[in-house]
Amino acid sequence: MISTKYSPYITFSREAWAKLRFNTPLTLTQSEIQELQGMNEKLSMKEVEDIYLPLTRLLNLYIKASQQLHTVTDEFFGEKTRKVPYVIGVAGSVAVGKSTTSRILQSLLMRSPDHPKVELVTTDGFLYPNDVLNKNGLMDKKGFPESYNIKELITFLTNLKSGDTKVKAPVYSHLYYDIIPNTYQEVVQPDIVIIEGINVLQTPKNEDKTLPSVYVSDFFDLSIFVDADEKDIQQWYVDRFKLLKDTAFTKRESYFKRFADLSVVEAEKVATDIWNNINKKNLDLNIKPTKNRADIIVRKGKSHSVSNIKLRKI
Repeated sequence: MISTKYSPYITFSREAWAKLRFNTPLTLTQSEIQELQGMNEKLSMKEVEDIYLPLTRLLNLYIKASQQLHTVTDEFFGEKTRKVPYVIGVAGSVAVGKSTTSRILQSLLMRSPDHPKVELVTTDGFLYPNDVLNKNGLMDKKGFPESYNIKELITFLTNLKSGDTKVKAPVYSHLYYDIIPNTYQEVVQPDIVIIEGINVLQTPKNEDKTLPSVYVSDFFDLSIFVDADEKDIQQWYVDRFKLLKDTAFTKRESYFKRFADLSVVEAEKVATDIWNNINKKNLDLNIKPTKNRADIIVRKGKSHSVSNIKLRKI
């Protein structure tokens, strides 16, 4: 454990973090872990034991403390109120592995002793439909803050944190590269909700010089940023694109079917161009600057293996 006087974080090496697992049981099998990992990630049992079990233990302690606070508040008011879900935000670049992190945490938290109901919602569903993006000249900025219907996302989170028994989130298809019309994910009385997205820690732009509006992160009880060197993330993006070229892109209904017949060299060039012209700009302008707003920073090395964890001081 490294604690620097002038840093808001305590930094744990992989080895120091792994020791914080204590007696937290591993409740996932190797086959289940393989189903949860990203298509170009090789997530080992040891990675789950060393990184995700201590993280799950910490989250369970935080959630328990939140529940105790709710009980104390009820005692103060002398009445029983509806407990609202504990919301965890997971942020990071395209291709950094935040979806895998979210799925692993969801699965482990669901297997906690009290078996809470854990929902995972991705902010992709709150992107504007392609026809709206095309109309407003934003297709090349898909994933940038302006490509999201932030008002709809804020409404969803407001209803969630207000204790609504059932809230709905739009559904996005990576195959069609668009919102699926009239299709929703229903979130019904969850104990925990994980909100995963590249820009969930973004602060709103104050263009008209008025007081800041509500942030998405205002609704988070805890936030996690998945981090890595940019050159590694770029390589993961290119590697994933080449894998998709031979799998999902070959499907007749795929938005990216035109890339299926590219050679390996051509695919690498196309993926690199997309990275440099879109994803790198979004990372530098909108994603990377939000990293230090997170409560926990999970730092990955070249092989997707976590090298260290930063935990914000309390």
